[in-house]
Amino acid sequence: MPKQKFDILETTCVPLPLENIDTDQIIPARFLSATSREGFGENLFRDWRYNKEGQKNNDFVLNNAQYKGNILVAGKNFGCGSSREHAVWAIVDYGFQAVVSSFFADIFKNNSMNNRLLPVVVPEKFLKDMLELVTREPGTIVRIDLENQELKIPASGESVGFEINPYKKECLLKGLDDIDYLLNIKEMITGYEFRNTLKR
Repeated sequence: MPKQKFDILETTCVPLPLENIDTDQIIPARFLSATSREGFGENLFRDWRYNKEGQKNNDFVLNNAQYKGNILVAGKNFGCGSSREHAVWAIVDYGFQAVVSSFFADIFKNNSMNNRLLPVVVPEKFLKDMLELVTREPGTIVRIDLENQELKIPASGESVGFEINPYKKECLLKGLDDIDYLLNIKEMITGYEFRNTLKR
């Protein structure tokens, strides 16, 4: 069955202005024993959200009720460290549909697109200004248009384009994973194989 399609995302953001956030900070290793993708969200940034006694850290952004939305805006080099796919599972399970940064680790970026999380790369200056804006004004709406590969802040009129692998873009727009995509073009593959057989 097709998964949720990604077209236009218009929502407020959660700012996390820290650089070099690695996958162990996103989801600590002690929570990796589960095999299902569900439930990881409750331990997203666990060691930042809670102290050693299990009490909420009120200074951390995810525990601040004024910051909410489906876009996480993070500092440069997000998702570095180990290749664990669980980090993406945790972000998606928490409710985020996109992460904005000026640079993503390659493996994290690929894992994101394979799990319907859109990694949006923007210039460092744009990211800096965006982080300052959404931190100062939590109600700021951000619009991500995947079809036109544009991130826009309607209130200010500022916008920026972003790159994405064309194949992954098509999968996100149509709500397909790799297997769904191959099944969708099954007739094309069969026809290609048949024609090649005739040439032999």
